[in-house]
Amino acid sequence: MGGWRPAVRARGDARGLDARRPRARVLGQEDLAEARALCARDPVTSVLAAARLEVAAVAGFAAAGGQAWGFPATGPLVAVCWSGANLVPVLSPDLVGRDADDAVAAFAATARAQGRRSSSIVGDRTAALALWDLLAPRWPPAREVRADQPSLAIARDPDVEPDALVRRSTLGEVDAVLPACVRMFAEEVGYAPAASPGSAYALRVRSLVAEGRSFVRMEAPGSAPGTGTGPGPGPFVAFKAELGAVAGGVAQVQGVWVDPLRRGRGLAAPGMAAVVVATRREVAPVVSLYVNAFNAPALATYRRVGFEQVGTFTTVLF
Repeated sequence: MGGWRPAVRARGDARGLDARRPRARVLGQEDLAEARALCARDPVTSVLAAARLEVAAVAGFAAAGGQAWGFPATGPLVAVCWSGANLVPVLSPDLVGRDADDAVAAFAATARAQGRRSSSIVGDRTAALALWDLLAPRWPPAREVRADQPSLAIARDPDVEPDALVRRSTLGEVDAVLPACVRMFAEEVGYAPAASPGSAYALRVRSLVAEGRSFVRMEAPGSAPGTGTGPGPGPFVAFKAELGAVAGGVAQVQGVWVDPLRRGRGLAAPGMAAVVVATRREVAPVVSLYVNAFNAPALATYRRVGFEQVGTFTTVLF
């Protein structure tokens, strides 16, 4: 995945961009079938963008929460970029060399013209880093660049016995699931999201639960002193994971988390195995995720379950 190297060019070299003037176009409803077909050529790498394109195809771009850009400005698409909460470049697998460089430059020009609206750039490492390289001179500094994130996938039964207690969460458990999601987000990103009732984050979590894309292992209070992530004396989330993006026969797992006082007790691998089994049976035949390369324990867990590396992502956080 990736497979191309951007042409050597000074960071933010305006002369190089202006001389060739690669252009992208904002896609409309009439372009979505072609854009989705392009994503389908590499469904694991493109799932984040493809999921938003599927929403746009059904309910429109406003419901999808962003725009789609296409390259070139005229003619058949060879690259697309989703611009919403995340900026996600997707290039055709056979787009290489200067042609790939031009596609990224066109998306960078469009992003610069609109100003930064996304909280991150994420996608195939080569494309995401090349895009950030062109945007960095004009955009505010990144808070963090996670350049090496193995992209893993499994399309078979897991190698670990699934945890029989892991299941889909229910709407009645949102008050326990939401605090667990907030804690996971804070650990992963470095700050807690605004999660008051009616906030975008709280609505997102509730939507995932309602759609059957939130998995949990609930445990009774007192089963581990000092645990419990939700208010009140009720059951708490010991393990959780969500299907954050589903498109093109791929379900991308996000938000994997084990309560801190439950870590080291062997919940993660069986929990992920249960998520894999249920997802492959009822949602999509391929289950994917990406993880920071420095997170050796998580990588070891996923590989134990049976995930294999199929590419590398990069995330630029603002």
